[in-house]
Order: sequence, then structure tokens, then C-alpha cells
Amino acid sequence: MADHVAETREAPEQGVSVAQVSMTVNGTVRRATVESRKTLADTLREDFGFTGTHLGCEHGVCGACTVLVDGAAVRSCLMFAVQADGADVVTVEGLTPPGGGLSPVQQAFREEHGLQCGFCTPGFVVSVTAYLRDNPAPSDAALRDALSGNLCRCTGYQGIIAAARRAARELAEGAS
Repeated sequence: MADHVAETREAPEQGVSVAQVSMTVNGTVRRATVESRKTLADTLREDFGFTGTHLGCEHGVCGACTVLVDGAAVRSCLMFAVQADGADVVTVEGLTPPGGGLSPVQQAFREEHGLQCGFCTPGFVVSVTAYLRDNPAPSDAALRDALSGNLCRCTGYQGIIAAARRAARELAEGAS
């Protein structure tokens, strides 16, 4: 047996269509040849290496795969990669400020203990980032409603809501 593992990619099944896709992911143009039925989530993870986009339910229910596509928060498990052709995609990795560190939302999740196992965290962080961009001073009820499409099995949501509140305050203070 060989001492190395070679990565192999099987050719598409006969009759399965493929397409060339090109999208800007986290500021860099990325290209891939994908089966037309391949999801954006799988393309981000498998073809482009952005494994911060997590796959939970693969039915659009849990929100773990949430990314920004042309600024809108979307479930990447429900979108085909060919639908994102030409789009601007931002994953949780792309939320990191230039020069490194954590974004205000990421920092708030850290400081408010808005995570436990961390599996759902990327989807929450992307969702909160998009929501606060469009709603900078939400009520707790509005935050809960906005995040009702993201599921967490560990935290009980209190730390997540506290993190979203803190991020809203800090973003507002930074804008002043």
C-alpha cells in the first residue's frame, strides 16, 4: 500500500450535466466545474475549501449553512452552485476584518458565550451580521424572530441573543 493518499474525483455519472461556475468568494474570484445538481454549500466546502459553512439538516431548516449571496443571507444547502454563478458570496471566513482578528459579531459571540459546540455558530454569525446591517437597533423580540430560522441544540439561545444585542450596541457605538 502506498504511503500517500491521492485525491481522486470521479467523473460525473453518464447523463449528469456539468457547468463551469465562477463566483467571488470572500473577495477572491473562484472557478470550478460542478455537476449542475451540486449545492452551493458543497461547492464552498469541497471545491473552494471554505469549511466554516456547515451542513446540518441539508433541508434549509437549521441555518448552519447560511452565507451571504450578493448581500442576502441564504441557506447554501438549498441553492445550487450554478445559481450563484457570477455572485458575490461571503462565508463566515470572509467576515474577518482586514488584518485579522474578529468581527464585532464574532467578538460578541465570544464574549457573551454565544456558542458551545460551535456547529451552528457560523450560520448564526452570518445571520446576525446580515440582520444587524439592515436593522441596527432591533428589539429583543425582533432579534428572536430574525434568528428563529437558525437552530442550536446546545446553548438555550440566551448567549446567542446576548451576543446579538452586544454586537448591535458595539456596531452602533462604532458608527457614531
